[in-house]
Amino acid sequence: MSKWSSQIEEELTLLIKDWLKQQGRTQADLRRSLQAVSTRMPALLEVLEREHRLGGMPRVAERLCEVEAKWAETNSSPSENATNADPFNQLDLLLQEIRDDCGSQA
Repeated sequence: MSKWSSQIEEELTLLIKDWLKQQGRTQADLRRSLQAVSTRMPALLEVLEREHRLGGMPRVAERLCEVEAKWAETNSSPSENATNADPFNQLDLLLQEIRDDCGSQA
C-alpha cells in the first residue's frame, strides 16, 4: 500500500473538484457527506487521509463511491447540474481501476 503523499493530495484535489463540478455539488455538500469539520479542501482531504490509512486508495475510492451513491439516492441537489451527472460513473471506474492495479501487484 502506498503512503499518503503531497502528490496523492494534489491528484485527489483535482479529481474532487472535477467530480463535484460534474455532479453539480459543492465542497459544502461533500463536507456534509464526509462529516468533515470544514468545507475547505484541507479538511476534506484530512478525512480521506484517515480512510487511506485504514485501507489505502481502494478505501478512499469506496468512500467517495458511497457519497456519490447517497447523492444519487437522495437526488436533492440544489443545482440543476445534478440531472446532467456523468452517466459513466467515473468513481466506479476509478475504483475498478484501483482494484485491478492492486490485483496485478499481488
